[in-house]
Amino acid sequence: MRVYDAVIVGAGVTGCAIARELSRWEGGFLVAERALDVCEGTSKANSAIIHAGFDAEPGTLKARMNVQGNRMMDQISQELDVPFKRIGALVVCLDPAELPHLQELYDRGLANGVQGLSLLSGEEARALEPNLADAVCGALLAETSGVVCPFELTLGLAESAAKNGVEFRFDTEITGIQRVPEGWLLQTAAGEILTRAVVNAAGVHAGVIRGMVSQEKLEITPRKGEYCLLDKTAGGHVSRTIFQLPGKMGKGVLVSPTVHGNLLVGPTAADVEDLEDAATTAEGLAEVAEKSGWGVKNVPLRQVITSFMGLRAHEAGDDFILQETEEGFFEAAGIESPGLSSAPAIGEYVANMVADKLGLKKKDSFDPQRRGGLRLAEKTHAQRAAIIRDNPLYGNIICRCEEISEGEILDAIHSTLGAKTLDGVKRRTRAGMGRCQSGFCSPRVMEILARELSLDLRDIRKNGKGSQIVWEQTRGEDHEA
Repeated sequence: MRVYDAVIVGAGVTGCAIARELSRWEGGFLVAERALDVCEGTSKANSAIIHAGFDAEPGTLKARMNVQGNRMMDQISQELDVPFKRIGALVVCLDPAELPHLQELYDRGLANGVQGLSLLSGEEARALEPNLADAVCGALLAETSGVVCPFELTLGLAESAAKNGVEFRFDTEITGIQRVPEGWLLQTAAGEILTRAVVNAAGVHAGVIRGMVSQEKLEITPRKGEYCLLDKTAGGHVSRTIFQLPGKMGKGVLVSPTVHGNLLVGPTAADVEDLEDAATTAEGLAEVAEKSGWGVKNVPLRQVITSFMGLRAHEAGDDFILQETEEGFFEAAGIESPGLSSAPAIGEYVANMVADKLGLKKKDSFDPQRRGGLRLAEKTHAQRAAIIRDNPLYGNIICRCEEISEGEILDAIHSTLGAKTLDGVKRRTRAGMGRCQSGFCSPRVMEILARELSLDLRDIRKNGKGSQIVWEQTRGEDHEA
């Protein structure tokens, strides 16, 4: 049996960032993911914000990783060819009595080393963002805050890692871990995996993985956050991310443009017990609608095109856990907000710990560059015409809302760690992310997936197991999709 140098449990943004950084070193590395694709957990459903770093308590790993990760984003987005925009953010205060709390955030940001911070009056803030609520009496401006596509960032990290030699195994849930002379033996339904070191980057399941190797409990609480995504016609309602200063009415929700031009509002925050809870609620979405109007007026909620929910991995100590918990067992756990912002720094930090422990050597052949798929909608008319002349499949538009062609979908299916499901295609190409939310294009995407992967239509899934779209009805039985 092959002995890996390190196995990373979890292919979210944290696990993939660690994998990419480990691929800078000589060794054999594997990412084991229980789902069928990267970015299937917390990383797929969050605010998509690259935070400036003023919120975390000075001296914590959250503060350190956030500020460092933010500073790394320009280079990493260029290397990975993923969209990232530094649009800035405003934290708005709605009660004059709470203005001292705004000053506290400013001072905390300075202590954390955040640049580009300034305090504004309500009038100054509204001059920047005319749709701020009349009640806004002050604001903290953070110029280094930005937005990114979490799907594309995670995929970019994963593809870069794979390009540099990291192996990925999907549908590979870890069911047991035991100490062996070589290091650790991991049990899965698909067979055993032998490794010198394990990195626990399992998100909300990190406590379960810890429990397999240690009697010291890791308390991870799934914290549910619900969002509404608005059409691109609403994307210009604000030009920066608008946060609300926590106050007597609660924390409120953010209102933010997305990197692709939509408008995002949310999230709620409610602790739940179910690690698999993925359902939005009428109450949660009503809360999003109400609280979004506290800091921003006239939010065009009639233009909501979809809603979604994400689970954050909240750790009882309210800080990131980045450590060697047992001999050769490392953890990147409790990675809630600002986890997306911190991912590049966490990847570097944990990979260096592992490499130092194992005595690995840096390799000369690491290639930091990764190119994303062709984005036809971003090309000029002349460029499109030339591309279509070379390959007419790029002229066959499958998703009309986002103008995604058959050629782009084929690229996604046959790329490194290629798409195998409807959601896999959606996250790589945006086919199905537009106004009709795949109502028009999903049947055609299914046909393309079936043809290219040599599958029956009944085998095509939206995402994980049991999510088939087409079911065969047997006489006397009634199946629901």
